[in-house]
Amino acid sequence: MRRMRAGMVTALLIVELAGCSPRVQVEAPTEPITINLNVKIEHEIRVKVDKDLDHVFAEQQDIF
Repeated sequence: MRRMRAGMVTALLIVELAGCSPRVQVEAPTEPITINLNVKIEHEIRVKVDKDLDHVFAEQQDIF
């Protein structure tokens, strides 16, 4: 009787632990991926300003 009860408890524990296994799902995103290109625009602005400043400093060397 004792072995039968121990076997039933063991079987119940195995069933409960099997029910608690984690589940992982992989899904594709619903929205498309967007890439922000503002970095390129800022870079172009900085290059233009740097060139303009170089031109001003070349014309007016006594500015500092």
